[in-house]
Amino acid sequence: MADVKSGTNPLFLREEELRQCVELLFFAYRDFTAGPDEILKEYDFGRAHHRVIHFVGRNPGITVSELLDILRITKQSLSRVLNALIDRGFIVQKPGITDRRQRLLHLTDEGISLEQKISSVQQNQVAKAFREAGGEAVAGYRKVLSGLINEDDREKALSRIMKR
Repeated sequence: MADVKSGTNPLFLREEELRQCVELLFFAYRDFTAGPDEILKEYDFGRAHHRVIHFVGRNPGITVSELLDILRITKQSLSRVLNALIDRGFIVQKPGITDRRQRLLHLTDEGISLEQKISSVQQNQVAKAFREAGGEAVAGYRKVLSGLINEDDREKALSRIMKR
């Protein structure tokens, strides 16, 4: 049985309660990705394309190396997805300013449009859930999701998210 303790107010969760939370996460992820999946299907794209579009859109000028670090996928996998997005006009590569060997990635106008179309669906879902849950729950949600990020990567990921 797994126990979870938090601060001075201990919270003990039984294994069944933890399993229910994991299952909730699976259902939430399924429904959180359903809208974007439908949009992506129109372009013959998948979730890997979505992730690349998202992170390039949130980090204009990101290097391929930085993107690989965020996505934790192989160069081969990224190359396949990135080439499709470049070939179809959603992303452009520009050489680095100081190091011309670097490839800096930017969304094109078409890429920006697709990113906004997809993200608006998910932002609306999250906003609705936040309104229904209330302010304290929003803070708790952020805390729980932050806690799910690998401890070694948490600070880096949070600083990337919060820098905007």
